[in-house]
Amino acid sequence: MVSTPALSTAIEPTVFQQVLRAPFFNLPDPVRMLHSVRGRAVYAGRVAVERGGNPLARLCGAIAGLPPAMADAPLRVEFLADARSETWRRAFGGHPMNSRLRCRKGLLVERLGPLQLRFLLHIADGAIYWNVAGVRLLGLLPLPAGLFRRVQCRERAHAGRYEFRVEAALPLLGPVVRYEGWLEPADEAGA
Repeated sequence: MVSTPALSTAIEPTVFQQVLRAPFFNLPDPVRMLHSVRGRAVYAGRVAVERGGNPLARLCGAIAGLPPAMADAPLRVEFLADARSETWRRAFGGHPMNSRLRCRKGLLVERLGPLQLRFLLHIADGAIYWNVAGVRLLGLLPLPAGLFRRVQCRERAHAGRYEFRVEAALPLLGPVVRYEGWLEPADEAGA
């Protein structure tokens, strides 16, 4: 008797669908669309970046590959996604910042430079909030999560498009970076 392999027509959930589960599907359209990318997608928009003034905070930002300060600059993000991970290739006014995201034990894990940040995500009033649950240096050395409690992100829909705000501050060093702006699907011909 020859067995025929079972065919699956189910689409594997994206990383954000895995982390947020059923509440993901109640998000506003612009947020849900951006986090439903499978394969490749390009988004474009505008961003403002503020950097902290403390020299050690500036060094931490440089090590993490954070963008320099800029006002109302162009932002381009290329998303490469499958069910296991997402790569975000950002260009803040031409300055690159790349990260890789995946779901691990219900947390969103982002590798950014030498840091691996583990975020607990929750949804409130149609927005996604990211809060640090753990941090590792080089993926191996655990760092005290309390040091990173002021690293936060908010994603929401506003004026019909995806909007974000990321803030990072460290004890004794103060603000490291704050960037906020918006994105929408890019016209590939003009991207």
